[in-house]
Amino acid sequence: MRTVLVTGPGGAGRTTVAAATALAAARRGRRTLLLTADGIPGFPGNTVPTEVADGLWSARIDSGEHFRGELLALQDQASTLLDLLGGNRLDGEELTELPGSTQLALLHTLRRAAEGDWSRLGHDLLVVDLPPLREALALLALPEQLRRYLRRLLPPERQAARALRPMLAQLAGVPMPAQWLYEAAARRDAELAAVQALIEDRGTTLRLVAEPGPAAEDALRTARTGLALHGLRVDTLAVNRVLPRHSTDPWFAELAAQQEKTVDRWSEEWAPGAALHEVPHLGRDPRDLDDLARLAEDDALAPEPDGRGPGRADDPWWIESPDTPDGLGGLLPGGRIVTVPPTGDGDPVLVWCLPLPGAVKKDLQLVRRGDELLLTVGPFHRIVPLESGLRRCTVSGAALTDGVLRVRFTPDPGLWPRTD
Repeated sequence: MRTVLVTGPGGAGRTTVAAATALAAARRGRRTLLLTADGIPGFPGNTVPTEVADGLWSARIDSGEHFRGELLALQDQASTLLDLLGGNRLDGEELTELPGSTQLALLHTLRRAAEGDWSRLGHDLLVVDLPPLREALALLALPEQLRRYLRRLLPPERQAARALRPMLAQLAGVPMPAQWLYEAAARRDAELAAVQALIEDRGTTLRLVAEPGPAAEDALRTARTGLALHGLRVDTLAVNRVLPRHSTDPWFAELAAQQEKTVDRWSEEWAPGAALHEVPHLGRDPRDLDDLARLAEDDALAPEPDGRGPGRADDPWWIESPDTPDGLGGLLPGGRIVTVPPTGDGDPVLVWCLPLPGAVKKDLQLVRRGDELLLTVGPFHRIVPLESGLRRCTVSGAALTDGVLRVRFTPDPGLWPRTD
């Protein structure tokens, strides 16, 4: 299944472009499902997939309904404990969703579309209207983060056998976690794994929507670093609300010229990795399906069937190869470990690289903790598990050069015996 995740700076019209993308694909014969949390003119707004046009279905994500359902289900699972503590159960009518429920509802809906009951629709294209750009990047990193938290807090390999729990509880003086807690953690991990697989699938790409202007330029420049850190790749930059060129009105002509300069800069920054597509300004907000069709009448918004490059199918890290004279510059994708000869006397090192376009040294933090690297670049944060070979090394240095972070590893003699 092909998946297109649509986001952009707030107010850029990402929901409109997501709807136009889905409609354009359906009119080219693709069975398309659109997921959105916002209302769209001409779409019914139901919380279950509803046919909008030939080959096009849509579903609205209701975070409030999802929050109430999840909390009531948790209440039922913990009923014994609540009764023991004398707790009073909450009714669905008195529940008000908490911050963060929107993101969890979206992840849950993605799982249903990917491999749950909604997947039986047989759609071959999924278009997802994500939150604004900053929140979207955090959301796409969330499955990986939550799975890590679950493994740390409730490691399945360490759960005590059910028969031993009463004795262990007596010895420890504290109650042991109930079996349902481990079972719930396993279910959540499986659901998050399905969403993570969807995000990292080779058929998943990101589509950015931005209205040309200084604010959008700053937002996209910052986002490029976050996208690279999490290995997300963009298939299209949709430049929205583009004014007609060569207007006779001086005010419009000046604004159109400013937009044109911005588009030219974006073409240099984002090509050739992402296509640039201009979406015309209608002079008003879209009102119905015909207006959405006008935005995509040249079919340029319709995604390619096989995508333009992987979403996160390939790890963005690489190991620099020793094939070049100075031991730098040869790229070996796929994470194979190779030795880079030192420039002078000393042990050979391994150089692990990650492209971070737009990153600034003062905003970069790197910490090794156990078998993981903790990376912070400006507002973005990611914990990267080390490959097996690098776990037997110590970090001997790091540098940010030409938009590429290079982390130097020196083999630990105690863990990686010499072969000479």
